[in-house]
Amino acid sequence: MKKLKFADDLPEKVLSGTKNSTWRVNDDKDISSGDELSLCRIDGNEFATAKVIFVKETTFGELSEQDWEGHEKFSSEKEMYSTYSKYYDFKVFPETELKIIKFKLDK
Repeated sequence: MKKLKFADDLPEKVLSGTKNSTWRVNDDKDISSGDELSLCRIDGNEFATAKVIFVKETTFGELSEQDWEGHEKFSSEKEMYSTYSKYYDFKVFPETELKIIKFKLDK
């Protein structure tokens, strides 16, 4: 089972059903549709399991309205780039590639 970690404020959004999509830069786990996931807090403790139902590769600059469905919003593009730059410890730009992963929680 592949493990995905979520920042502190996100597990509750996942569990409430308001977040069912995550964006990943440099997907070293090669996540694809049908994969089983262990969803974990930043400390590695699992809070849910899920199944990948959709995967798409794009860039930050090419994100569509549909790509935002099920994902948390940002107050500005600057905040989005700053957040992802902090997550990955390198500068993220519009041309930075990312993988959109939509998932369904296991019951």
